[in-house]
Amino acid sequence: MSTASVSFRPGVVLADLLPASRVRDIALVVGGAALTGLAAQMSVPVPGSPVPVTGQTFAALLVGTAFGARRGFLSLALYALVGMAGVPWFAGGTSGAGGASFGYVLGMLLAATVVGALARRGADRSVLRTAATMALGSALIYAVGVPYLALSTGMSFGAAVAAGLTPFLIGDALKAALAMGLLPATWKLVGRK
Repeated sequence: MSTASVSFRPGVVLADLLPASRVRDIALVVGGAALTGLAAQMSVPVPGSPVPVTGQTFAALLVGTAFGARRGFLSLALYALVGMAGVPWFAGGTSGAGGASFGYVLGMLLAATVVGALARRGADRSVLRTAATMALGSALIYAVGVPYLALSTGMSFGAAVAAGLTPFLIGDALKAALAMGLLPATWKLVGRK
């Protein structure tokens, strides 16, 4: 079977194009967690917000989409568990559960799973479908992160939206645009081989 026919078969994500093995899956899960941890170190404080701009949301959505729901969830679960255990790889080199931005980490678990399931249905193969997938993934991260921010800081929900959602929308649009170019282009590239 050629790579082109495999790459466009329903139910296949980009990671499935690598030779299948348990070692592959373990390496992908560990690599996805490490990528998310590294991306979290690209952290820029946002004035008036306890939540910084980071690359970890982009990494989490990319991992979910490229790896599929199961491996995406496991990668983000490993990322969360190791960070809760004390490895300083949450945003800005922090660790532990309970910080104001920990809800976003929990939201990334959900988002990686959902975008991974959508990718298995071909949601990462065109620009428009990738845009919708990234928008949904971002919305899921905020759906968990913003209420958690409000509860953990005592902010009103409106204040949490102002501090933990609104300042990040432009950055999320840029991250989605990057994914919109990267994922469909990768599928086209592997389809030509």
